[in-house]
Amino acid sequence: MLKALNAAEFEHPTPIQAALIPLALEEQDVIGQARTGTGKTAAFVIPILELLDVDDRSGKPQAIVVVPTRELAVQVSEVVAMLAVGLNVRCAALYGGIPIRKQMNQLRQGAEIIVGTPGRILDHISRRTLELRNVECVVLDEADRMLDIGFRQDIEKILRNCPKERQTLLLSATLPPPILRLAEKYMDQPTTINCSTENLAAETIEQFYFTVDEHRKYDLLERLLDREKPRQAIVFCRTRRGAQRLFERLSKRHKHVGCMHGEMNQRERDRIMARFRKEEIRMIVATDVMGRGIDVTTLSHIINFDIPKFCDDYVHRVGRTGRMGREGVAYTFVTQEEGDELTRIEMRIDRLLQEDSLEGFEATAPKKVEESPQEMSKEQERKRDTVASLGRGRGAKKYRRL
Repeated sequence: MLKALNAAEFEHPTPIQAALIPLALEEQDVIGQARTGTGKTAAFVIPILELLDVDDRSGKPQAIVVVPTRELAVQVSEVVAMLAVGLNVRCAALYGGIPIRKQMNQLRQGAEIIVGTPGRILDHISRRTLELRNVECVVLDEADRMLDIGFRQDIEKILRNCPKERQTLLLSATLPPPILRLAEKYMDQPTTINCSTENLAAETIEQFYFTVDEHRKYDLLERLLDREKPRQAIVFCRTRRGAQRLFERLSKRHKHVGCMHGEMNQRERDRIMARFRKEEIRMIVATDVMGRGIDVTTLSHIINFDIPKFCDDYVHRVGRTGRMGREGVAYTFVTQEEGDELTRIEMRIDRLLQEDSLEGFEATAPKKVEESPQEMSKEQERKRDTVASLGRGRGAKKYRRL
């Protein structure tokens, strides 16, 4: 393990690694809370590999890691391969979007570690190609995200298929009540460690917002890209359709642009991510499918073309940059009607975003100056007098409320 850590250039543990690894090595149940980009994956992979019975050649899974997305399944399995150098350990990544037969063959040959998404894991269980009777450690990674997208029942089915006498590690950026109820039901006196900073958004990330009219967002984006010249950037949209439209528009003016959303097949998504990590793609337009678990250390900019619907999605989007202590910058486009949503985000992260502007660019149309009473038309005067007279009569309560 020390050789593998040295080869991976892991010199000092992050706070979550320093706190979680000793407890996990003692085979305790642990709830680990830490913001994204702090090394959570290695924090649970290291003890799994250390506690693995490498002499057991039955090929039955001894550990299973459940993750919310296909991309995260691939990423975790890559970390397992990196840290298992020199060990005769097999890891199977089980996720949808690709033919299941290859995974079935891999399981038939044996795998000590399983990494997968809930739906595909249950698919294999129902086909009897995956047995969890020998599992000694279960990891629920990005647990809050899995519950957000409706995987609670699937997670519970997976846990019920595992032995009751097991170790369970739950990793999450946030710990809302549903997570705590899940832990209470399926974990054995877990130790909770909180390595989140009080400020949920990393202090290494500069965070700004622009007030912009909806129809001027694209022009603002082009001007911002000209000013910032990001090394690599992710531009987040709320919807798949919006992401696809923006990608098509940007592709006409920029080279090395990619797109990621849920309607793309898995092979295409894997290809885009591989090219992004190699820096062959410099900018990706994406939905929140890239908001969690994607670790690209060269990412310098996050641009929220659409303000996220949920505050926690903002935390995870922004967390794609500024990872492992590196610096990053995030920009959020906010229309005048979305002021309340910006305020909720600032309250969630306990931090005010700084307003930014571009010299010579008007992001919003100037407000119309209201006419003075002297400039009112006769029709406007009539309406004013009518409302005033109603306010003095039986309709007064109604108009005051309005």
